[in-house]
Amino acid sequence: MLNEKRITRIDDVLSKKQPDLQVMLDNLYSSQNLSAIIRSADAVGVLDVYYATKEDASVRIHKTITQGAHRWTHRYRMHNDHKVSFIKEKKTQGFQVVVTHLEEQAVSFREVDYTKPTLLVMGNEKEGVSSEIVKLADEIIIIPMQGMVQSLNVSVATGLILYEAQRQRELSGRYNASSLTSEKKEEIKAAWVYRDTIARKSKGQIPIILEEKIIGF
Repeated sequence: MLNEKRITRIDDVLSKKQPDLQVMLDNLYSSQNLSAIIRSADAVGVLDVYYATKEDASVRIHKTITQGAHRWTHRYRMHNDHKVSFIKEKKTQGFQVVVTHLEEQAVSFREVDYTKPTLLVMGNEKEGVSSEIVKLADEIIIIPMQGMVQSLNVSVATGLILYEAQRQRELSGRYNASSLTSEKKEEIKAAWVYRDTIARKSKGQIPIILEEKIIGF
């Protein structure tokens, strides 16, 4: 059983989670990037991370990169054919879809209001975000670059954008009160306490695949 200090820490982290700030990774292929993005997502209070791959296969998590952050976020994998319907469903739920894509109409990532319910969609360095998803974007953003290279590693880019979202949400007081319902908070807490207890007893040797859910639309 976890001690009171650990449970208090879990309560505090849950109270700052931002269920209406979510990340989707399109055309994902790098397990290192996924792991780094999960770590950044947890750091700013993101609860849900979604991803799709062309191979429709699960992507490995590197514990040395996540440093345990994968245990405090929810990871969902979707079939590549379902990602458009997933985006459309998020829009019906009131999320603005913010997509990184290099084009003339794109605005700086700092110009977007991330205090709104936001789904941030990131692609990979080679192919970027799928064209069918770009068409569904409410905001198309870029990270201004002054050098010869016009792109950042996707995990670095995701971290920069998420911390702009964190800055805006902190200024608006979004971390001062829990955004989760009491019922949802208790549900997640029970799962986290159980997983944390098992992880400590087994020295962290929990099959990571069990921490990932597959969704379909």
